[in-house]
Amino acid sequence: MAIQNRLTRVLEIEHPVLLAPMDLVSGGRLAAAVSHAGGLGLLGGGYGDDGWIEQEWARADNARIGCGFITWSLAKRPGVLDGVLAHAPAAVMLSFGDPRPFAPAIHAAGARLICQVQTVAQAREAAEAGADVIVAQGTEAGGHGQSEPLFTLLPQVVDACPDIPVAAAGGIADGRGLAAAMMFGAEGVLLGTRFYASQEAAGHPEAKRRIVAAEGGQTVRSIVFDLSRRNRWPDPYTGRLLRNAHLDRWLGRETELEAQADEVGRDYAAARGRGDFDVAGVIAGEACALIHDIPPARAIVERIVAQAESLLPSRLGGTG
Repeated sequence: MAIQNRLTRVLEIEHPVLLAPMDLVSGGRLAAAVSHAGGLGLLGGGYGDDGWIEQEWARADNARIGCGFITWSLAKRPGVLDGVLAHAPAAVMLSFGDPRPFAPAIHAAGARLICQVQTVAQAREAAEAGADVIVAQGTEAGGHGQSEPLFTLLPQVVDACPDIPVAAAGGIADGRGLAAAMMFGAEGVLLGTRFYASQEAAGHPEAKRRIVAAEGGQTVRSIVFDLSRRNRWPDPYTGRLLRNAHLDRWLGRETELEAQADEVGRDYAAARGRGDFDVAGVIAGEACALIHDIPPARAIVERIVAQAESLLPSRLGGTG
């Protein structure tokens, strides 16, 4: 049997597994691999680099994929959305900002609107925007987010938006996570860190190795890495990354770091360029503690679904 529900029907996918649109990591090869495996691959549109998006869309080789954006950044370059919509994406995902200004164009283009939220208030805003899918992102997630844990946020979002399928994000790396999320009312999962450690991900091999080697408690949510790359995010968002020597040096000394932003920024950029992850950050969530290999994306999807199916025989009929 397969897990079929509102989420799979709305997104027209075989399995309720979505690729998180990780900036520069979720490229065309990875997005296509997830979609070919029966999930939904989303390009990491990030801050709106239209040249990168066009390049990676071509690498997806006509796979049915979508694209995700950092909403507050997209608001500064709204024309980038037009370029994505010209590709007839399966979906557009918006995170970290008000989705309502962009929703009409997304729906008019025939794409599904996925909104990632970190609070119940944001979930209600997403529903008002006409979101087809809502992703409840817990603080365990890698990259940017807020402070509420997934397993308190998720049921609140499900209860607040009963007419919209909800996917869970944050700390999920296997079928147990999918099964647990479904018991809280989710109808699928959105995975970042687990897919970062895949063969198709456009990440540095050393970054992938560190994700696999990491144990529980070795990620930290802070603003150190944003300050170091001179890209401060609006409050209250912070970034979760693997702990390293650079973080240990500056955590708790953020004011001093800001005062030296130019010098630190140059050193940080150079470290990223040479693959020095004692300085450069590896974006990863708490799920890294559950990741022990770097398989193809298809294997990840198949493992997660098979394990969840074995745990949820009574729920395979879906929720609506």
